[in-house]
Amino acid sequence: MTCASCANRIERKLNKLEGVTATVNYATEKAKVTYADDLTPEDLVAAVEQAGYGATVPQPAKADAGTGAPAEPDPVAPLRQRLLVSAALTVPVIAMAMVPALQFTNWQWLSLTLAAPVVVWGAWPFHKAAWTNLRHGTSTMDTLISLGTLAALGWSVYALFWGTAGIAGMTHPFELTIERSDGSGNIYFEAAAGVTTFILAGRYFEQRSKRRAGAALRALMELGAKDVAVLGPDGVTATRIPVEDLTVGDSFVVRPGEKIATDGVIERGTSAVDASMLTGESVPVEVGPGDTVVGATVNAGGRLVVRATRVGGDTQLAQMARLVEDAQNGKAEVQRLADQISGFFVPIVILLAVGTLGFWLGTDSGLGAAFTAAVAVLIIACPCALGLATPTALMVGTGRGAQLGILIKGPEVLESTRRVDTVVLDKTGTVTTGQMTLRDVIAADGEDPDEVLRYAGALEDASEHPIAQAIATGARERLGDLPTVEDFTNVEGLGVQGVVLDGVDGDTSRAVLVGRPRLLAEWSQHLTSELEEAMARAQETGGTAVAVGWDGKARGIVVVADAIKSTSATAITQLRELGLRPMLLTGDNAVVARSVAAEVGIDEADVFADVLPADKVDVVKRLQAEGRVVAMVGDGVNDAAALAQADLGLAMGTGTDVAIEASDLTLVRGDLRVAVDAIRLSRRTLTTIKGNLFWAFAYNVAALPLAAAGLLNPMLAGAAMAFSSVFVVSNSLRLRSFRSAPTSHGLSAIDRGRQQT
Repeated sequence: MTCASCANRIERKLNKLEGVTATVNYATEKAKVTYADDLTPEDLVAAVEQAGYGATVPQPAKADAGTGAPAEPDPVAPLRQRLLVSAALTVPVIAMAMVPALQFTNWQWLSLTLAAPVVVWGAWPFHKAAWTNLRHGTSTMDTLISLGTLAALGWSVYALFWGTAGIAGMTHPFELTIERSDGSGNIYFEAAAGVTTFILAGRYFEQRSKRRAGAALRALMELGAKDVAVLGPDGVTATRIPVEDLTVGDSFVVRPGEKIATDGVIERGTSAVDASMLTGESVPVEVGPGDTVVGATVNAGGRLVVRATRVGGDTQLAQMARLVEDAQNGKAEVQRLADQISGFFVPIVILLAVGTLGFWLGTDSGLGAAFTAAVAVLIIACPCALGLATPTALMVGTGRGAQLGILIKGPEVLESTRRVDTVVLDKTGTVTTGQMTLRDVIAADGEDPDEVLRYAGALEDASEHPIAQAIATGARERLGDLPTVEDFTNVEGLGVQGVVLDGVDGDTSRAVLVGRPRLLAEWSQHLTSELEEAMARAQETGGTAVAVGWDGKARGIVVVADAIKSTSATAITQLRELGLRPMLLTGDNAVVARSVAAEVGIDEADVFADVLPADKVDVVKRLQAEGRVVAMVGDGVNDAAALAQADLGLAMGTGTDVAIEASDLTLVRGDLRVAVDAIRLSRRTLTTIKGNLFWAFAYNVAALPLAAAGLLNPMLAGAAMAFSSVFVVSNSLRLRSFRSAPTSHGLSAIDRGRQQT
């Protein structure tokens, strides 16, 4: 394909097949096709070939991190060679035509000698494409270029051999005005060669820019490890094999500094994993036995033994790459309009060129002036910029999003983000961590809070209950090593009890109770009024409190809660700054919900509590019925229906596959601020697309009348046409500089203003 008209023609050809829905992307040079069972990929390829083009079926995904990145043909190198040779021949031709002082005797014949190879060989790709289109009864941008350059060359040859342009001593002043003449003394070698070279330059920079636009996706696809050390049956001997030979269930070794070969579960070892290249999160994550790890992340600490759970195209990295590529292959509604216009634009331009020629001939302005205007119309009217407006911006935007941990499923998502006015946030796992953590320790009068936590943590460390583990983890983080426990007993429904051995040699022992107040009451260890009030306050604010006692007395309470993520409040503020209204949706009771909402800055009136999983979608429907355009952010299976129902669904990548599948945007990191970045990036990408389309349309609207009026030299028309495509691509590349929203807390008004600027 050489222009948007080519893509539009192939798309129409494929969609004529029964049961086929196809989208052809000019920038990525790929077609995304849904077809009926009675068709095969070979039938689709045959349809493309009938349209005069070639196509191949993508190769199956490889197992190296599941990317399946096939080797891409490089069209840039031969294009660069053709451009350099053409430019070397064109420069003297243009110089002689523009500078009368350089027009020595018979200079015009040297111009023919230099220009002919440029127009014939340099422009051969355009002629070849034009001929192919002609055989199939269609026309594209290449038709305009081929007609214009061959017409300029043909007329110049006629003027040299059969007109007066070939006489010795002929001079040719460079002018942009229309003069009446018969045209037999005018040559247009500089226009023919110059247009060819300018368009070749535009194509070259366009190809380079397209490759740069897709660089983020290629970098993502190349993140995976190339080989892996697999453990043998003895669990000790490691053999290094290519990563594509790895299978589910294999155990492999990851040494410090190595990439983790594929998604898996840690069997042995502890370490810190650097996932920055995949999620954008700069802080390494501590992992240990039982924790899941993702392929392509880096082991930053100790030796790990990992059991492979997903390989090849099933890995998270492969899924990310597919999401990004699928998004880049799609089309927004604004681009579909541009494609429709470009489809009939070329025939109209050809008719306009013929009409321009006839008009100037009819006004006795001279054949030369008429010919100049007609050729300028053919050359200036390139619809290429229209075809590049959406794909290049989408490629850069989605690629940059992947680098920041934002996966955009398709271009229609961009249009949704512009309309959204309400954001519904699931509480657990989205606003909060979804895991119980130690929040507070309250000791009775005269007791040491650290001692209360120390004994509670030691006893709870022997329990597998999430609340118990939260207390034990919090105690260990605050106090270090915990005492030894003997005679541990789990009292079902009430708590735990056991003997904690303390002191230097474990010479001090205490019978400790941890659990509900009822458990302590059975041993005559009743809570004081102060502890009862503290327990009530903890429960009112969403915490879970357990009582701790020993030696016949209640000593204190320990409070755990689903901790609010440290970045949630900042994210809520940033959502408001985007003009969005945040709401909280949770199955927890109203007291807990209001407490969380107050802490992150959500109004009490915008809290939906006690909502059953099946009813979450009803909340979204109710808001939509009120006229709101709703975005939903969630992470669980119970959020999937609401994510699908919402006008825009954003799934936290730390959540379930079902939620991610139902969403429009996937946030790889479990940070709500990424949702803000996703909306900002989507809006900016859409703005870039609309800006590209505006300038592409404005360029043609403004330039065509000038060309038809004879006010635009064909050579300058070719330069302007090439520049329009380069401008569109370059404008799209500005998205590569997109950055996450700065946190303005604690900054002066001047500093905040500078950051916004």
